[in-house]
Amino acid sequence: MGGDGEHRLRQERDLYHRLLDLGTQQLIEPFLAEALALVVEVTGAQRGYLELRDELADSEDAPWWMAQGCSSDDLGTIRDAISRGIIAEAIATGQTVVTSSALLDPRFRKRESVRSRQIQAVLCAPVGGPPPIGVFYLEGAEGTGPWSDEDRERAETFARHLAPLADRLLDRHRTREREDATRGPRQTLRLAGVVGRSAALASVLEQAAMVAPLDVNVLLTGDSGTGKSQLARVIHENGGRAGGPFVEVNCAALPESLIESELFGAARGAHSTAHQAAAGKVEAASRGTLFLDEVGELPISAQAKLLQLLQSKQYYPLGSNEAVSADVRLIAATNTDLEVAVSDKRFREDLYYRLCVLPIRMPTLAERPEDVGELAAFFCAQTSERHRLPRLELSEGARRAIEAAEWPGNVRQLAHTLEAATIRAAGKHAARVERRHVFPDQPGEDVGEAEEHLTYQEATRRFQRRLLHETLVETGWNVSEAARRLDLARSHVYKLIHGFGMDREDTVEPSRDAER
Repeated sequence: MGGDGEHRLRQERDLYHRLLDLGTQQLIEPFLAEALALVVEVTGAQRGYLELRDELADSEDAPWWMAQGCSSDDLGTIRDAISRGIIAEAIATGQTVVTSSALLDPRFRKRESVRSRQIQAVLCAPVGGPPPIGVFYLEGAEGTGPWSDEDRERAETFARHLAPLADRLLDRHRTREREDATRGPRQTLRLAGVVGRSAALASVLEQAAMVAPLDVNVLLTGDSGTGKSQLARVIHENGGRAGGPFVEVNCAALPESLIESELFGAARGAHSTAHQAAAGKVEAASRGTLFLDEVGELPISAQAKLLQLLQSKQYYPLGSNEAVSADVRLIAATNTDLEVAVSDKRFREDLYYRLCVLPIRMPTLAERPEDVGELAAFFCAQTSERHRLPRLELSEGARRAIEAAEWPGNVRQLAHTLEAATIRAAGKHAARVERRHVFPDQPGEDVGEAEEHLTYQEATRRFQRRLLHETLVETGWNVSEAARRLDLARSHVYKLIHGFGMDREDTVEPSRDAER
């Protein structure tokens, strides 16, 4: 009795050790092979089958499966049982299915595959759930009799420990697929300043990679602040005109009276200030790219000239009768619905079709929420570098708050907010950018929330600052007395005051000790 107990204990200990070894696997296929071999060995099964399903995948088919001890006919029967029968019942109910003889079991005996293969003892256990993320199917050796309660207990123990390991690998696989989807275009595109790994951004970059080498017009659409100007630069820098200029014109920022001369130039005397011939943006963009932002704001007269440029590759400067050849690629952007503008007669239909050869829509930040944290960290680093500030990182609390917030102004709003937050944090000599720096107008956090994820160094720094501040207040900012109380050199106290960015509070009354 004691010997049997010790033997069982050793078996269980060995099982746990081997399950821990399974947890070191990084890829699904070898994980399945080792897991199946282990469960077959532990239960003494003659044949085994193990599959994993990704409940977030579009297809219901199991993308990963492994079989052991099965002929091609056996495997076909088992796979056929996935959608109906034994495996289907285990997946649907989330319960282990055990039968001493499938051939005699009323639930399964009418199935052709069971009768043809004379299937006897079967044990089928779901993995994880609900809903299950997988299932393993075991057939006992012929003539060995039914599965015992101990066999069932071992199988369910195995399934219970296998579930979190399998779930971790599935999650890692999903993450890798998302990264690969985004990195695909990145292998062919130079992407200065483009940050994110979302599927929405990956789709945009895939389209950009397709149009960049083609010398065709591109129309970028999407809400204000989504990054259309940045994408226009990406397309230019990855095309055949990358060595030429990239000239950007905001059509909404130009007065209507000046927009034609700004774009197409003006001959001498064309207007009151044209004392000599002036080149326009089209000429400045020669052999490069002309980017017209807010193209929907162009007046009708300028639209006609732009249409002529796109049709003939020629244009007439304001006040000139001589046509000028143009060698430019045009990329336009708008946050308005040009189809509506066409129907309202505010935008020429023929120009719309000329521009809209290959349209690309930039997603809003709400459509790519998984990019928000990475963008915020990027803007922090960018601000520190641009303004020569100490390199600051986002605290975990700040990142969570940023990811939970709404950003109707999209990437532009996020960038401006993080720039201001980084400057505030640096001005306060903070070790990190905290939530209060990002959202200064929101109610402050309580101490527990603010310090929940502090590092040891930051917690120590905060304690030192608070102690120094309290001591200075008590001594009426008498540095010598504060240094004596803190057992520090006076010069060191001055360094701490400067390092913490502390100022004397005018409202503090000097203490009597200080007056003496």
